[in-house]
Amino acid sequence: MAVPVGNALFGDNYLSHAKGWKSWLFTLDHKRIGVMYLVSILASFLLGGVFALLIRMELWTPQRTIMDANTYNQMFTLHGAAMIFLFIIPGIPAALGNFVLPLMLGAKDVAFPRLNLLSYYLWVAGAVLALVSIVTGAVDTGWTFYTPYSTTTNTSVISMTLGAFILGFSSIFTGLNFIVSIHKLRPPTMTWFKMPLFLWGLYGTAIIQILATPVLGITLLLLIAERALGVGIFDPALGGDPVLFQHFFWFYSHPAVYIMILPAMGVISELVSTFSHRHIFGYRFIAMSSIAIAVISFLVWGHHMFVSGQSNLASLIFSILTFLVAIPSAVKVFNWVATMYKGEVELATPMLYALSFLFLFGIGGLTGLFLGALATDVHLTDTYFVVAHFHYTMFGGTAIAFFGGLFYWWPKITGRMYREAWAKLGAFLIFIGFNTTFLAQFIMGAQGMPRRYYNYLPEFAPYHKVSTIGAFILAIGFVIAAGVLLHSLFAGEPAPANPWGAATLEWQTTSPPPHDNFETQPIPGDPYDVDRWVFDREAGGYVLAPSGAAGGRV
Repeated sequence: MAVPVGNALFGDNYLSHAKGWKSWLFTLDHKRIGVMYLVSILASFLLGGVFALLIRMELWTPQRTIMDANTYNQMFTLHGAAMIFLFIIPGIPAALGNFVLPLMLGAKDVAFPRLNLLSYYLWVAGAVLALVSIVTGAVDTGWTFYTPYSTTTNTSVISMTLGAFILGFSSIFTGLNFIVSIHKLRPPTMTWFKMPLFLWGLYGTAIIQILATPVLGITLLLLIAERALGVGIFDPALGGDPVLFQHFFWFYSHPAVYIMILPAMGVISELVSTFSHRHIFGYRFIAMSSIAIAVISFLVWGHHMFVSGQSNLASLIFSILTFLVAIPSAVKVFNWVATMYKGEVELATPMLYALSFLFLFGIGGLTGLFLGALATDVHLTDTYFVVAHFHYTMFGGTAIAFFGGLFYWWPKITGRMYREAWAKLGAFLIFIGFNTTFLAQFIMGAQGMPRRYYNYLPEFAPYHKVSTIGAFILAIGFVIAAGVLLHSLFAGEPAPANPWGAATLEWQTTSPPPHDNFETQPIPGDPYDVDRWVFDREAGGYVLAPSGAAGGRV
Protein backbone atom coordinates (compact mmCIF):
# COMPACT_ATOMS: atom_id res chain seq x y z
CA MET A 1 0.00 0.00 0.00
CA ALA A 2 1.29 3.42 -0.94
CA VAL A 3 1.29 5.75 2.04
CA PRO A 4 1.45 9.50 1.45
CA VAL A 5 4.59 11.00 2.95
CA GLY A 6 4.22 14.61 1.84
CA ASN A 7 2.27 17.70 2.71
CA ALA A 8 -0.93 18.60 0.87
CA LEU A 9 -1.14 22.15 2.22
CA PHE A 10 -0.58 23.74 -1.18
CA GLY A 11 -2.58 21.23 -3.20
CA ASP A 12 -6.14 19.99 -3.00
CA ASN A 13 -7.21 19.31 0.57
CA TYR A 14 -10.34 19.67 2.66
CA LEU A 15 -9.47 23.30 3.46
CA SER A 16 -9.02 24.32 -0.17
CA HIS A 17 -11.46 21.93 -1.86
CA ALA A 18 -14.29 24.49 -1.86
CA LYS A 19 -14.13 28.28 -1.45
CA GLY A 20 -16.40 30.86 0.16
CA TRP A 21 -18.28 31.19 3.42
CA LYS A 22 -21.21 29.11 2.16
CA SER A 23 -18.86 26.17 1.62
CA TRP A 24 -18.20 26.27 5.37
CA LEU A 25 -21.68 27.10 6.70
CA PHE A 26 -23.37 24.35 4.67
CA THR A 27 -20.56 21.83 4.62
CA LEU A 28 -21.25 18.17 5.29
CA ASP A 29 -17.53 17.36 5.61
CA HIS A 30 -16.87 16.02 9.11
CA LYS A 31 -13.44 17.68 9.12
CA ARG A 32 -14.82 21.16 8.48
CA ILE A 33 -17.58 20.61 11.03
CA GLY A 34 -14.92 19.51 13.51
CA VAL A 35 -12.94 22.70 12.82
CA MET A 36 -16.07 24.86 13.29
CA TYR A 37 -16.72 23.10 16.62
CA LEU A 38 -13.08 23.65 17.57
CA VAL A 39 -13.19 27.40 16.95
CA SER A 40 -16.54 27.78 18.74
CA ILE A 41 -15.52 25.69 21.72
CA LEU A 42 -12.21 27.52 22.15
CA ALA A 43 -14.12 30.84 22.10
CA SER A 44 -16.32 29.46 24.90
CA PHE A 45 -13.20 28.41 26.80
CA LEU A 46 -11.87 31.96 26.51
CA LEU A 47 -15.18 33.34 27.84
CA GLY A 48 -15.22 30.91 30.78
CA GLY A 49 -11.56 31.67 31.48
CA VAL A 50 -12.20 35.42 31.68
CA PHE A 51 -15.00 34.78 34.18
CA ALA A 52 -12.60 32.62 36.22
CA LEU A 53 -9.97 35.37 36.36
CA LEU A 54 -12.59 37.90 37.46
CA ILE A 55 -13.67 35.55 40.26
CA ARG A 56 -10.09 35.06 41.43
CA MET A 57 -9.47 38.84 41.35
CA GLU A 58 -12.54 39.42 43.51
CA LEU A 59 -11.30 36.82 46.03
CA TRP A 60 -7.91 38.55 46.40
CA THR A 61 -9.22 40.25 49.57
CA PRO A 62 -11.72 38.99 52.20
CA GLN A 63 -14.13 41.86 51.42
CA ARG A 64 -15.19 43.54 48.18
CA THR A 65 -12.33 43.89 45.67
CA ILE A 66 -13.71 44.57 42.18
CA MET A 67 -17.42 43.59 42.14
CA ASP A 68 -20.50 43.35 44.38
CA ALA A 69 -21.94 40.12 45.76
CA ASN A 70 -24.67 39.68 43.14
CA THR A 71 -22.22 40.13 40.27
CA TYR A 72 -19.90 37.62 41.95
CA ASN A 73 -22.73 35.05 42.11
CA GLN A 74 -23.38 35.61 38.41
CA MET A 75 -19.69 35.31 37.53
CA PHE A 76 -19.17 31.89 39.11
CA THR A 77 -22.44 30.62 37.63
CA LEU A 78 -21.48 31.76 34.14
CA HIS A 79 -17.94 30.42 34.55
CA GLY A 80 -19.32 26.98 35.43
CA ALA A 81 -22.03 26.95 32.78
CA ALA A 82 -19.70 28.07 29.97
CA MET A 83 -16.94 25.66 30.93
CA ILE A 84 -19.19 22.63 31.50
CA PHE A 85 -21.91 22.93 28.84
CA LEU A 86 -20.03 24.83 26.10
CA PHE A 87 -16.44 23.62 26.48
CA ILE A 88 -15.69 20.44 28.43
CA ILE A 89 -18.71 18.25 27.51
CA PRO A 90 -18.55 18.86 23.73
CA GLY A 91 -14.79 19.58 23.59
CA ILE A 92 -13.19 16.25 22.73
CA PRO A 93 -16.13 14.37 21.14
CA ALA A 94 -17.50 17.19 18.99
CA ALA A 95 -14.26 18.89 17.92
CA LEU A 96 -11.48 16.28 17.95
CA GLY A 97 -13.85 13.30 17.64
CA ASN A 98 -15.61 14.74 14.62
CA PHE A 99 -12.33 15.35 12.85
CA VAL A 100 -10.60 12.09 13.74
CA LEU A 101 -13.25 9.36 14.04
CA PRO A 102 -13.93 8.76 10.31
CA LEU A 103 -10.20 9.03 9.55
CA MET A 104 -9.41 6.39 12.18
CA LEU A 105 -12.05 4.14 10.62
CA GLY A 106 -10.68 4.69 7.11
CA ALA A 107 -14.11 6.10 6.15
CA LYS A 108 -15.08 9.14 4.08
CA ASP A 109 -17.38 10.66 6.69
CA VAL A 110 -19.62 9.89 9.66
CA ALA A 111 -22.76 7.81 9.10
CA PHE A 112 -25.14 10.81 9.06
CA PRO A 113 -23.34 13.93 7.74
CA ARG A 114 -26.49 16.11 7.70
CA LEU A 115 -27.31 15.15 11.29
CA ASN A 116 -23.73 16.06 12.14
CA LEU A 117 -24.19 19.58 10.75
CA LEU A 118 -27.54 19.88 12.57
CA SER A 119 -25.78 18.92 15.82
CA TYR A 120 -23.37 21.81 15.33
CA TYR A 121 -26.09 24.35 14.71
CA LEU A 122 -28.04 23.10 17.73
CA TRP A 123 -24.88 23.72 19.76
CA VAL A 124 -24.71 27.25 18.32
CA ALA A 125 -28.39 27.87 19.11
CA GLY A 126 -27.92 26.67 22.70
CA ALA A 127 -24.80 28.81 23.11
CA VAL A 128 -26.59 31.91 21.75
CA LEU A 129 -29.48 31.41 24.20
CA ALA A 130 -26.95 31.13 27.03
CA LEU A 131 -25.31 34.38 25.92
CA VAL A 132 -28.72 36.08 25.67
CA SER A 133 -29.42 35.08 29.26
CA ILE A 134 -26.15 36.75 30.29
CA VAL A 135 -27.23 40.02 28.68
CA THR A 136 -30.82 39.93 29.93
CA GLY A 137 -30.05 38.93 33.53
CA ALA A 138 -27.16 36.58 34.22
CA VAL A 139 -28.12 33.51 36.27
CA ASP A 140 -26.81 33.44 39.85
CA THR A 141 -27.80 29.90 40.89
CA GLY A 142 -24.54 28.05 40.23
CA TRP A 143 -24.14 25.86 37.14
CA THR A 144 -26.20 23.07 38.79
CA PHE A 145 -29.41 25.22 38.80
CA TYR A 146 -30.30 23.77 42.20
CA THR A 147 -33.80 24.39 43.47
CA PRO A 148 -35.03 26.40 45.33
CA TYR A 149 -32.40 28.91 44.07
CA SER A 150 -33.48 28.44 40.46
CA THR A 151 -37.19 28.61 41.28
CA THR A 152 -36.99 31.81 43.32
CA THR A 153 -34.32 33.97 41.63
CA ASN A 154 -35.33 36.80 39.29
CA THR A 155 -32.52 36.12 36.82
CA SER A 156 -32.88 34.53 33.36
CA VAL A 157 -33.17 30.91 34.46
CA ILE A 158 -35.63 29.98 31.69
CA SER A 159 -33.46 31.13 28.78
CA MET A 160 -30.30 29.65 30.33
CA THR A 161 -31.88 26.24 31.01
CA LEU A 162 -33.54 26.27 27.58
CA GLY A 163 -30.07 26.80 26.13
CA ALA A 164 -28.76 23.80 28.10
CA PHE A 165 -31.77 21.77 26.91
CA ILE A 166 -30.91 22.49 23.25
CA LEU A 167 -27.24 21.72 23.89
CA GLY A 168 -28.39 18.33 25.16
CA PHE A 169 -29.99 17.53 21.80
CA SER A 170 -26.72 18.40 20.08
CA SER A 171 -24.93 15.97 22.38
CA ILE A 172 -27.46 13.17 21.78
CA PHE A 173 -27.26 13.51 17.99
CA THR A 174 -23.45 13.45 18.08
CA GLY A 175 -23.50 10.31 20.22
CA LEU A 176 -25.99 8.61 17.92
CA ASN A 177 -23.87 9.47 14.89
CA PHE A 178 -20.72 8.07 16.47
CA ILE A 179 -22.34 4.79 17.54
CA VAL A 180 -23.78 4.13 14.07
CA SER A 181 -20.50 5.17 12.40
CA ILE A 182 -18.45 2.76 14.51
CA HIS A 183 -20.89 -0.09 13.93
CA LYS A 184 -21.48 0.44 10.22
CA LEU A 185 -18.38 2.12 8.78
CA ARG A 186 -15.64 0.00 10.29
CA PRO A 187 -13.80 -1.83 7.52
CA PRO A 188 -14.29 -5.63 7.63
CA THR A 189 -10.71 -6.22 8.75
CA MET A 190 -11.01 -3.76 11.66
CA THR A 191 -12.56 -5.97 14.33
CA TRP A 192 -13.64 -4.53 17.67
CA PHE A 193 -10.27 -5.35 19.21
CA LYS A 194 -8.34 -3.81 16.35
CA MET A 195 -10.08 -0.48 16.85
CA PRO A 196 -8.05 2.49 18.19
CA LEU A 197 -8.64 3.11 21.89
CA PHE A 198 -9.73 6.69 21.21
CA LEU A 199 -12.71 5.19 19.36
CA TRP A 200 -13.46 2.94 22.35
CA GLY A 201 -13.53 6.08 24.49
CA LEU A 202 -15.87 7.84 22.05
CA TYR A 203 -18.09 4.74 21.89
CA GLY A 204 -18.47 4.55 25.68
CA THR A 205 -19.14 8.29 25.75
CA ALA A 206 -21.82 8.01 23.06
CA ILE A 207 -23.68 5.36 25.07
CA ILE A 208 -23.83 7.71 28.07
CA GLN A 209 -24.84 10.67 25.90
CA ILE A 210 -27.83 8.81 24.49
CA LEU A 211 -29.03 7.22 27.73
CA ALA A 212 -28.37 9.94 30.32
CA THR A 213 -28.81 13.25 28.50
CA PRO A 214 -32.62 12.89 28.04
CA VAL A 215 -32.98 12.78 31.83
CA LEU A 216 -31.35 16.20 32.13
CA GLY A 217 -33.49 17.50 29.26
CA ILE A 218 -36.71 16.41 30.99
CA THR A 219 -35.50 17.85 34.31
CA LEU A 220 -34.79 21.25 32.78
CA LEU A 221 -38.15 21.23 31.00
CA LEU A 222 -39.88 20.53 34.33
CA LEU A 223 -37.95 23.43 35.88
CA ILE A 224 -39.04 25.72 33.04
CA ALA A 225 -42.66 24.54 33.43
CA GLU A 226 -42.53 25.24 37.16
CA ARG A 227 -41.24 28.78 36.67
CA ALA A 228 -43.45 29.61 33.69
CA LEU A 229 -46.69 27.88 34.70
CA GLY A 230 -46.43 27.62 38.49
CA VAL A 231 -46.64 23.82 38.47
CA GLY A 232 -45.43 22.39 41.80
CA ILE A 233 -42.59 19.97 41.04
CA PHE A 234 -39.45 21.12 42.86
CA ASP A 235 -40.57 24.22 44.78
CA PRO A 236 -41.73 23.38 48.36
CA ALA A 237 -43.97 26.47 48.32
CA LEU A 238 -45.94 24.82 45.50
CA GLY A 239 -45.89 21.34 47.05
CA GLY A 240 -42.75 20.23 45.19
CA ASP A 241 -39.58 18.51 46.41
CA PRO A 242 -36.17 20.23 45.84
CA VAL A 243 -34.30 16.97 46.58
CA LEU A 244 -36.06 15.38 43.59
CA PHE A 245 -34.30 17.93 41.38
CA GLN A 246 -30.94 16.81 42.77
CA HIS A 247 -31.74 13.15 42.04
CA PHE A 248 -32.70 13.96 38.44
CA PHE A 249 -29.81 16.37 37.93
CA TRP A 250 -27.09 14.05 39.22
CA PHE A 251 -28.52 10.98 37.47
CA TYR A 252 -27.35 12.81 34.32
CA SER A 253 -24.54 14.90 35.64
CA HIS A 254 -22.48 12.18 37.22
CA PRO A 255 -22.48 10.11 34.00
CA ALA A 256 -21.73 13.46 32.33
CA VAL A 257 -18.46 13.47 34.27
CA TYR A 258 -17.59 10.38 32.25
CA ILE A 259 -18.90 11.97 29.04
CA MET A 260 -16.09 14.41 29.73
CA ILE A 261 -13.37 12.02 30.94
CA LEU A 262 -13.84 8.89 28.76
CA PRO A 263 -12.81 10.52 25.47
CA ALA A 264 -9.98 12.21 27.36
CA MET A 265 -8.75 8.78 28.43
CA GLY A 266 -8.95 7.71 24.79
CA VAL A 267 -6.72 10.62 23.80
CA ILE A 268 -4.20 9.69 26.50
CA SER A 269 -4.04 6.08 25.23
CA GLU A 270 -3.05 7.40 21.78
CA LEU A 271 -0.47 9.83 23.16
CA VAL A 272 1.17 7.38 25.57
CA SER A 273 1.65 4.69 22.92
CA THR A 274 2.80 7.07 20.18
CA PHE A 275 5.33 9.00 22.28
CA SER A 276 6.59 5.92 24.14
CA HIS A 277 7.21 4.42 20.69
CA ARG A 278 5.84 1.21 22.07
CA HIS A 279 2.76 -0.95 21.55
CA ILE A 280 0.04 -0.10 24.06
CA PHE A 281 0.13 -2.43 27.06
CA GLY A 282 -3.09 -4.23 28.03
CA TYR A 283 -5.16 -3.14 25.03
CA ARG A 284 -8.21 -5.25 25.88
CA PHE A 285 -8.22 -4.18 29.53
CA ILE A 286 -8.16 -0.50 28.53
CA ALA A 287 -10.91 -1.01 25.95
CA MET A 288 -13.24 -2.92 28.27
CA SER A 289 -12.57 -0.58 31.18
CA SER A 290 -14.11 2.22 29.04
CA ILE A 291 -17.35 0.25 28.83
CA ALA A 292 -17.16 -0.65 32.54
CA ILE A 293 -16.83 3.04 33.45
CA ALA A 294 -19.79 3.89 31.23
CA VAL A 295 -21.99 1.27 32.96
CA ILE A 296 -20.93 2.03 36.56
CA SER A 297 -21.33 5.78 35.98
CA PHE A 298 -25.12 5.30 36.04
CA LEU A 299 -25.04 3.86 39.57
CA VAL A 300 -23.21 6.48 41.63
CA TRP A 301 -25.22 9.71 41.40
CA GLY A 302 -26.24 9.54 45.07
CA HIS A 303 -22.72 10.26 46.30
CA HIS A 304 -23.42 13.94 45.53
CA MET A 305 -26.27 13.84 48.06
CA PHE A 306 -24.84 12.33 51.24
CA VAL A 307 -26.00 15.38 53.23
CA SER A 308 -29.23 15.99 51.30
CA GLY A 309 -31.45 13.83 53.48
CA GLN A 310 -31.34 10.51 51.62
CA SER A 311 -31.48 7.38 53.81
CA ASN A 312 -28.39 6.01 55.53
CA LEU A 313 -28.71 2.74 53.61
CA ALA A 314 -28.82 4.60 50.28
CA SER A 315 -25.74 6.63 51.25
CA LEU A 316 -23.89 3.42 52.22
CA ILE A 317 -24.73 1.73 48.90
CA PHE A 318 -23.73 4.80 46.84
CA SER A 319 -20.48 5.05 48.81
CA ILE A 320 -19.57 1.43 47.99
CA LEU A 321 -20.47 1.89 44.32
CA THR A 322 -18.35 5.03 44.19
CA PHE A 323 -15.26 3.09 45.20
CA LEU A 324 -16.13 0.50 42.53
CA VAL A 325 -15.71 3.04 39.70
CA ALA A 326 -12.10 3.55 40.74
CA ILE A 327 -11.19 0.04 39.56
CA PRO A 328 -11.52 0.50 35.76
CA SER A 329 -9.91 3.95 36.03
CA ALA A 330 -6.96 2.41 37.87
CA VAL A 331 -6.74 -0.32 35.20
CA LYS A 332 -6.19 2.38 32.57
CA VAL A 333 -3.56 4.23 34.59
CA PHE A 334 -1.66 0.99 35.28
CA ASN A 335 -1.58 0.08 31.60
CA TRP A 336 -0.46 3.58 30.53
CA VAL A 337 2.42 3.44 33.01
CA ALA A 338 3.27 -0.10 31.89
CA THR A 339 3.34 1.13 28.27
CA MET A 340 5.90 3.79 29.18
CA TYR A 341 7.97 1.28 31.15
CA LYS A 342 10.94 0.31 28.95
CA GLY A 343 9.47 2.46 26.20
CA GLU A 344 11.45 5.12 24.38
CA VAL A 345 9.59 8.09 25.88
CA GLU A 346 9.78 11.24 23.74
CA LEU A 347 8.92 14.43 25.65
CA ALA A 348 7.18 16.18 22.78
CA THR A 349 4.47 18.72 23.65
CA PRO A 350 1.50 16.29 23.43
CA MET A 351 3.36 13.85 25.72
CA LEU A 352 3.95 16.62 28.28
CA TYR A 353 0.18 17.10 28.40
CA ALA A 354 -0.26 13.31 28.75
CA LEU A 355 2.16 13.21 31.70
CA SER A 356 0.39 16.21 33.23
CA PHE A 357 -2.89 14.31 32.85
CA LEU A 358 -1.51 11.29 34.72
CA PHE A 359 -0.32 13.47 37.62
CA LEU A 360 -3.35 15.75 37.84
CA PHE A 361 -6.01 13.12 37.22
CA GLY A 362 -4.24 10.90 39.76
CA ILE A 363 -4.64 13.62 42.40
CA GLY A 364 -8.24 14.17 41.32
CA GLY A 365 -9.00 10.46 41.65
CA LEU A 366 -7.25 9.96 44.98
CA THR A 367 -8.91 13.00 46.58
CA GLY A 368 -12.21 11.55 45.39
CA LEU A 369 -11.71 8.79 47.95
CA PHE A 370 -12.22 11.35 50.73
CA LEU A 371 -15.49 12.48 49.14
CA GLY A 372 -16.69 8.91 48.52
CA ALA A 373 -16.16 7.94 52.18
CA LEU A 374 -19.16 8.95 54.30
CA ALA A 375 -17.20 10.02 57.39
CA THR A 376 -14.94 12.51 55.59
CA ASP A 377 -17.46 13.66 52.98
CA VAL A 378 -19.71 15.19 55.63
CA HIS A 379 -16.84 17.43 56.76
CA LEU A 380 -15.72 18.35 53.24
CA THR A 381 -19.11 18.89 51.58
CA ASP A 382 -19.55 22.37 50.06
CA THR A 383 -15.96 23.41 50.86
CA TYR A 384 -13.10 24.43 48.56
CA PHE A 385 -11.83 20.84 48.84
CA VAL A 386 -14.69 19.86 46.49
CA VAL A 387 -13.82 22.75 44.15
CA ALA A 388 -10.20 21.60 43.96
CA HIS A 389 -11.14 17.92 43.48
CA PHE A 390 -13.59 18.84 40.72
CA HIS A 391 -11.01 20.94 38.87
CA TYR A 392 -8.27 18.31 39.21
CA THR A 393 -10.65 15.75 37.71
CA MET A 394 -12.33 17.85 35.04
CA PHE A 395 -9.71 20.41 34.11
CA GLY A 396 -6.63 18.41 35.07
CA GLY A 397 -8.19 15.41 33.33
CA THR A 398 -10.41 16.41 30.44
CA ALA A 399 -9.11 19.87 29.53
CA ILE A 400 -5.45 18.86 29.76
CA ALA A 401 -6.15 15.81 27.56
CA PHE A 402 -8.06 18.05 25.13
CA PHE A 403 -5.05 20.32 24.72
CA GLY A 404 -2.75 17.29 24.44
CA GLY A 405 -4.97 15.97 21.65
CA LEU A 406 -5.12 19.40 20.03
CA PHE A 407 -1.32 19.64 19.83
CA TYR A 408 -1.16 15.99 18.68
CA TRP A 409 -3.62 16.34 15.79
CA TRP A 410 -2.86 20.01 14.99
CA PRO A 411 -0.42 19.09 12.15
CA LYS A 412 -3.09 16.82 10.65
CA ILE A 413 -5.84 19.45 11.02
CA THR A 414 -3.91 22.44 9.67
CA GLY A 415 -1.00 20.93 7.71
CA ARG A 416 1.39 23.06 9.79
CA MET A 417 3.93 22.24 12.50
CA TYR A 418 4.31 24.48 15.54
CA ARG A 419 7.38 25.60 17.47
CA GLU A 420 8.09 22.89 20.01
CA ALA A 421 10.11 25.01 22.46
CA TRP A 422 7.37 27.62 22.92
CA ALA A 423 4.67 24.95 23.02
CA LYS A 424 6.56 23.14 25.79
CA LEU A 425 6.91 26.41 27.73
CA GLY A 426 3.14 26.91 27.49
CA ALA A 427 2.49 23.35 28.72
CA PHE A 428 4.93 23.84 31.63
CA LEU A 429 3.31 27.11 32.76
CA ILE A 430 -0.15 25.57 32.52
CA PHE A 431 0.99 22.71 34.77
CA ILE A 432 2.62 25.05 37.31
CA GLY A 433 -0.24 27.55 37.25
CA PHE A 434 -2.89 24.86 37.65
CA ASN A 435 -1.24 23.29 40.70
CA THR A 436 -0.58 26.69 42.28
CA THR A 437 -4.24 27.58 41.84
CA PHE A 438 -5.87 24.45 43.19
CA LEU A 439 -3.47 22.83 45.70
CA ALA A 440 -4.07 25.85 47.94
CA GLN A 441 -7.80 25.21 47.64
CA PHE A 442 -7.40 21.67 48.98
CA ILE A 443 -5.79 23.07 52.13
CA MET A 444 -8.30 25.82 52.81
CA GLY A 445 -11.17 23.46 52.00
CA ALA A 446 -9.92 20.91 54.53
CA GLN A 447 -9.73 23.77 57.07
CA GLY A 448 -13.39 24.64 56.48
CA MET A 449 -13.45 27.41 53.83
CA PRO A 450 -16.91 27.12 52.21
CA ARG A 451 -17.14 27.32 48.43
CA ARG A 452 -18.97 30.11 46.56
CA TYR A 453 -18.68 32.59 49.47
CA TYR A 454 -18.21 36.23 48.49
CA ASN A 455 -16.64 37.29 51.80
CA TYR A 456 -14.43 35.07 53.92
CA LEU A 457 -12.47 35.04 57.18
CA PRO A 458 -9.08 36.84 57.04
CA GLU A 459 -7.14 33.63 57.93
CA PHE A 460 -8.00 32.23 54.49
CA ALA A 461 -6.62 35.27 52.63
CA PRO A 462 -3.07 33.85 52.04
CA TYR A 463 -4.52 30.74 50.37
CA HIS A 464 -6.78 32.86 48.14
CA LYS A 465 -3.87 35.09 47.13
CA VAL A 466 -1.73 32.06 46.17
CA SER A 467 -4.67 30.65 44.23
CA THR A 468 -5.19 33.94 42.37
CA ILE A 469 -1.48 34.17 41.47
CA GLY A 470 -1.69 30.61 40.14
CA ALA A 471 -4.72 31.51 38.01
CA PHE A 472 -2.73 34.26 36.28
CA ILE A 473 0.24 31.92 35.69
CA LEU A 474 -2.26 29.49 34.17
CA ALA A 475 -3.64 32.26 31.95
CA ILE A 476 -0.14 33.19 30.75
CA GLY A 477 0.46 29.54 29.84
CA PHE A 478 -2.70 29.46 27.75
CA VAL A 479 -1.83 32.75 26.05
CA ILE A 480 1.53 31.25 25.03
CA ALA A 481 -0.12 28.01 23.85
CA ALA A 482 -2.65 29.99 21.78
CA GLY A 483 0.13 32.16 20.35
CA VAL A 484 2.11 29.08 19.32
CA LEU A 485 -0.84 27.59 17.44
CA LEU A 486 -1.83 30.88 15.80
CA HIS A 487 1.78 31.53 14.77
CA SER A 488 1.96 28.10 13.15
CA LEU A 489 -1.01 28.94 10.91
CA PHE A 490 0.99 31.72 9.24
CA ALA A 491 4.62 30.69 9.64
CA GLY A 492 4.66 27.02 10.62
CA GLU A 493 6.65 24.48 8.63
CA PRO A 494 4.53 22.23 6.39
CA ALA A 495 3.62 19.07 8.30
CA PRO A 496 4.44 15.61 6.96
CA ALA A 497 1.74 12.95 6.80
CA ASN A 498 3.02 11.26 9.96
CA PRO A 499 5.19 13.53 12.13
CA TRP A 500 4.97 11.38 15.28
CA GLY A 501 5.37 7.75 14.13
CA ALA A 502 1.80 6.76 15.08
CA ALA A 503 0.19 3.70 13.47
CA THR A 504 -3.52 4.62 13.39
CA LEU A 505 -5.11 5.29 10.00
CA GLU A 506 -5.43 9.09 10.20
CA TRP A 507 -1.65 9.31 9.84
CA GLN A 508 -1.78 7.38 6.58
CA THR A 509 -3.20 10.27 4.61
CA THR A 510 -1.74 13.65 3.75
CA SER A 511 -1.63 16.62 6.12
CA PRO A 512 -4.16 18.15 5.84
CA PRO A 513 -6.30 15.29 4.44
CA PRO A 514 -8.04 15.49 1.06
CA HIS A 515 -11.80 16.09 0.85
CA ASP A 516 -12.56 12.34 0.77
CA ASN A 517 -9.92 11.60 3.46
CA PHE A 518 -7.85 9.02 1.53
CA GLU A 519 -6.59 8.86 -2.04
CA THR A 520 -6.53 5.07 -1.78
CA GLN A 521 -8.45 3.00 0.74
CA PRO A 522 -6.12 2.20 3.67
CA ILE A 523 -5.88 -1.35 4.97
CA PRO A 524 -6.26 -1.44 8.78
CA GLY A 525 -3.69 -3.35 10.79
CA ASP A 526 -2.70 -3.30 14.43
CA PRO A 527 -3.29 0.38 15.41
CA TYR A 528 -0.40 0.26 17.87
CA ASP A 529 2.22 -1.54 15.81
CA VAL A 530 4.48 1.52 15.84
CA ASP A 531 7.54 -0.60 15.02
CA ARG A 532 6.39 -0.67 11.37
CA TRP A 533 7.18 3.03 11.03
CA VAL A 534 10.63 4.49 10.35
CA PHE A 535 11.75 8.11 10.31
CA ASP A 536 12.54 9.41 6.83
CA ARG A 537 14.72 12.53 6.79
CA GLU A 538 13.70 13.44 3.25
CA ALA A 539 9.99 13.31 4.09
CA GLY A 540 10.54 14.99 7.48
CA GLY A 541 8.30 12.38 9.10
CA TYR A 542 7.61 8.69 9.47
CA VAL A 543 6.97 6.27 6.61
CA LEU A 544 6.18 2.59 6.58
CA ALA A 545 9.34 0.52 6.96
CA PRO A 546 10.16 -1.78 4.05
CA SER A 547 8.95 -5.31 4.58
CA GLY A 548 11.23 -7.13 7.03
CA ALA A 549 12.95 -3.95 8.23
CA ALA A 550 12.64 -2.68 11.80
CA GLY A 551 11.11 0.73 12.49
CA GLY A 552 12.73 3.46 14.51
CA ARG A 553 13.38 7.16 14.80
CA VAL A 554 16.28 9.55 14.81
